[in-house]
Amino acid sequence: MSEEFPQDLQEVIRFHGHVCPGVVIGYRAAKAAQAYLQVDRPEDEELVAIAESDGCGVDAIQSLLGCTLGKGNLIYRDQGKQAYTLICRKRGRAVRVAAKPGLFDRTPEQENAFQKVIGGTASEEEMAVFRAFQKERVAELLAAEVDALFTVAEVSPEVPSKARIFKSVTCEYCGEPVMEPR
Repeated sequence: MSEEFPQDLQEVIRFHGHVCPGVVIGYRAAKAAQAYLQVDRPEDEELVAIAESDGCGVDAIQSLLGCTLGKGNLIYRDQGKQAYTLICRKRGRAVRVAAKPGLFDRTPEQENAFQKVIGGTASEEEMAVFRAFQKERVAELLAAEVDALFTVAEVSPEVPSKARIFKSVTCEYCGEPVMEPR
C-alpha cells in the first residue's frame, strides 16, 4: 500500500481491493460528511448512510463510517448518482454530499483507453494511458478543496428506524428459512 495516502484511506483501499477515482470520491464524501456533522465512526447504528449508487465510493462509506447493509444503516437507493446522505441519529441532523459535474470527464484519448480497458481489448499502451489517467485523477481528487468536488447541504430526510431482528420461519412455498414478516 502506498505510504503517500493517509492511513484511513489505506484502510479503505484495502477494503475495496484497489485505489481508483471512485473510491477516492467516496472517501472524500465520507470525510466531508463527517466534518460537516462533526462525527466519528460509531460502533453501531448511530449513523445512517443513504447511497445513491452502487459504485466504488460506497466501499469508502462502509469502511470509514461503519454503515453497512448487515447492520441496516446503509440504504441503497439506485439513482445513479455519486451522492451520499449521512444521518446522525443522536444529533437529529443530516447532510447530503453530491459530486459536482465534471469529476468524471475524460479526454477522447482517455475515454478510448477506458472503453478498451473495460472491454478487455486494451493494448499495453492503452493500459498505460488508463493507469496514468487513474493515478492523475486520484491525485487531483485528493488535492482538491471539498467545495470543488461536492455540493454539501444539510437535508431533512426521514430517519429510518434501527435494524430489527426477526424470527426465521420456514417458507411454505420453497422450504427455506425466511424472516417472519416476509
